[in-house]
Amino acid sequence: MGRHTVVFQPDGVSVKVAEGTELGRAAAMAGIQLKSTCGGEGTCGLCAVKVLSGRFATREGRILPERRRKGMVLACRTWVQGDMEVEIPSTSRLAAHQVLVEEGARREIAFERELDPVGRYGFHPVGHKILAVLDPPTLTDNASDLSRLLTRFRREDGRAAPAIGLTALRRLPRALREGKWRVTVTLVDAGGTEEMVRVEPGDSRRPPYGLAVDIGTTSCVVHLVDLRSGLAVDRRGSFNRQARYGDDVITRIIHAAERPEGLSELNAAVLETINALVDELLAANALEAEDLIAAAVAGNTTMTHLFLSIPPDHIRLEPYLPAAVSFPVVRAGELGLKLNPDAPVYVFPAVASYVGGDIVSGVLLTDLAHAAPVTLFIDVGTNGEIVLGNRDWLVACACSAGPCFEGGGITCGMRATPGAIERVRVEPGGREVRLQTVGGMPPAGICGSGMIDALAALHEAGVIDRSGNFRDLDTPRLREGEEGPEFVLAAAHETGGERDIVLTAADLKNLIRAKGAIYAGIRSLLAAVELGVQAIERVYIAGGFGNYLDVRDAIRVGMLPDLELERYRFVGNSSVKGARLALVSRPAWAEAERIARRLTYLELSASSSYMEEFVSALFLPHTDLDQFPSVRDAELGVRPCPGR
Repeated sequence: MGRHTVVFQPDGVSVKVAEGTELGRAAAMAGIQLKSTCGGEGTCGLCAVKVLSGRFATREGRILPERRRKGMVLACRTWVQGDMEVEIPSTSRLAAHQVLVEEGARREIAFERELDPVGRYGFHPVGHKILAVLDPPTLTDNASDLSRLLTRFRREDGRAAPAIGLTALRRLPRALREGKWRVTVTLVDAGGTEEMVRVEPGDSRRPPYGLAVDIGTTSCVVHLVDLRSGLAVDRRGSFNRQARYGDDVITRIIHAAERPEGLSELNAAVLETINALVDELLAANALEAEDLIAAAVAGNTTMTHLFLSIPPDHIRLEPYLPAAVSFPVVRAGELGLKLNPDAPVYVFPAVASYVGGDIVSGVLLTDLAHAAPVTLFIDVGTNGEIVLGNRDWLVACACSAGPCFEGGGITCGMRATPGAIERVRVEPGGREVRLQTVGGMPPAGICGSGMIDALAALHEAGVIDRSGNFRDLDTPRLREGEEGPEFVLAAAHETGGERDIVLTAADLKNLIRAKGAIYAGIRSLLAAVELGVQAIERVYIAGGFGNYLDVRDAIRVGMLPDLELERYRFVGNSSVKGARLALVSRPAWAEAERIARRLTYLELSASSSYMEEFVSALFLPHTDLDQFPSVRDAELGVRPCPGR
């Protein structure tokens, strides 16, 4: 088979690929990320492109009729047969993601001031530097360079000499002589063993740095941490490039299990994502890779398996077992991370298949395991992970909310990129709509927080009933679409795009199922410990979606318990913050390992009561209005909805 050139417009970039290469893969090779939620199965219709010229083979897939009429094809169902020129519309691209990287962003700043995690565990970073001054060798004092250095540690510090990494050992002879027998040695805790990972000539005043990493299903966030001060001096975030193999963990597990190269592709994709962010941090801060002497990584159980290239096959198969829930400390060089090759990489332990290290990291950060008040911790993404407890007990579960809060499975859904609708207000009767978008850009779609807003607003305006069905109203925004009834949030002339932005009847059902899954999970945890909703004294909401969520609307639609707004606190990306804490406090890392062992996991699929709770939650806000007294009273005109 020959090789052919594929040119992608309007970028003007080209790539040479083998005949038979899937067009979506060719785009990825050219550095262009396409939208996808189906893992290349041709069922989501998001990766539509237009072939301007050339030879290709294509197979039928699910694609919007207006796109088919324009001659567009799905990149995941099209294969290169000759030189091609392809146009990729903006609607099919993954745009820059509004990853939550800003410390203290919005409401979480109150939490940051309230809790001092580093002060709680003490400042004991995983690495530090010392200046070692050695006697020069002579013909009679001719010990090896390494022996001379180790003797200095034993003599001056009165402790066992540390081990040395291979990279540091290779640099040792030159560093000693360039520094005239004065060298700066970087020491790290490599899983309980102190080790030298870097040797620099002379007295180096540059601080050592660590990397705190959150590997999310949707996005990855990296903090650059100064291990001398404990501060995060810079942050970066981007899409997880694994998204081209599917939006959720299940499609990625299937890809890893059913394709010979699947696991290696997913592993390479997440390493590409992290390394690209590391490159940005190094360039922006005038650092070298060897300055990064340790990393702490938190992610859900599937993401952790894929990061370490461990087969995740059985996570999705009953009885839902991961290969492991605790992981060895590994070297950056073994993994292919662009850090000091000998840098230890601490990977947060998981609890079960669907409660991972990101949740352990969040519990560590919030001090839930040591606090007296009964606390609810919620991290809502593609899955909803929930922890309930205090210093005496901890229980956790995971709810399959589906990808809709991340933009998947919704007709005009998108992630929180510029142009995503994040706030919706609807006038009674549904004739007028007010929108707010990310970055103030023209509407391009609707993200998770906008969907919750829209669901609450449509119900309050009388456009939908408690079951989420459209009412028969006289408004031009309510119409019959190609796939059933739909409500127009923004017309095409307002968006500058090729279609109206709508919410369909099927979209609303998806949203109600997703919010119902979260609430049913909360109720199931409460039932397991025989507590009522009012026993919850604090609620921590974590993650990018949570940070932009309007709690009032989430209560009105029945996603969150009907509690006073004062009980809710926003903690932002608790996964990366917990990882940062582990870097600057070795006792905190030990505590994370204890938390993972303490957490009791409740498997909802084995709970008959969960399904009952779920079915009851498939209404706005619930079949039992007594569970949402503020919403009930507002509908009766007794008092306004929470926070209104």
